[in-house]
Amino acid sequence: MEEPIYFENRKNAALALKDTLPIDQMRTEAWLIIAVSSGGLELGYHLNERMKLEINFLFSEGIYAPNNSECEIARVSETEEIVINDNLVNAFEIQYDYIYGEASRKHEEKILSSLYKYRKGRHFDAVKGKIILLVDEGAETGSKLMSAIKTVLGMKPKAVYVATPVMSLEVHEALEPLADEIFTLHILDDYMDTPCYYQELERVSDEKIEKILGD
Repeated sequence: MEEPIYFENRKNAALALKDTLPIDQMRTEAWLIIAVSSGGLELGYHLNERMKLEINFLFSEGIYAPNNSECEIARVSETEEIVINDNLVNAFEIQYDYIYGEASRKHEEKILSSLYKYRKGRHFDAVKGKIILLVDEGAETGSKLMSAIKTVLGMKPKAVYVATPVMSLEVHEALEPLADEIFTLHILDDYMDTPCYYQELERVSDEKIEKILGD
């Protein structure tokens, strides 16, 4: 059976997701929108229309199994917080030294490069005492959201919320104890790739990322 297409594009998904959010509360309390992917940044930009809240991008990089370049076993954030999928690591008998080594390499070669490119070298802003809304275009494994939650919780925010148009049931169950609330439209037991649920999901250009962060 073909997977249903829920959204035309990210803007369409953002408009639908916006109906689930406490908009008046977000405005009066000045929530901080943090995207965990480039697609999440564009979706967050459309969510933010007419609210004019602060929006930022929390950079992270996946760490993949040495014998499978498509199997993500861990993720490192720009603050060097690491989230590890212990089940996969044990199944593939991967040494943790490999993960820490790859995390250090990815942080130095890719994340720092992104910081200089998009934020002129500025590191992630302090979120202590702030209300955070983590945003992504979909959550298949939840590694980006999990990494972001671990990162921001270490900075002692007032509250952490998650918003994504579509997510897997497994991810929802994993994030529910960690987030103050999860805003979503579709929780799927049998989750396919996120692009399956969009009619159109274009790559977000460097220029668009720079514009959103610059604005």
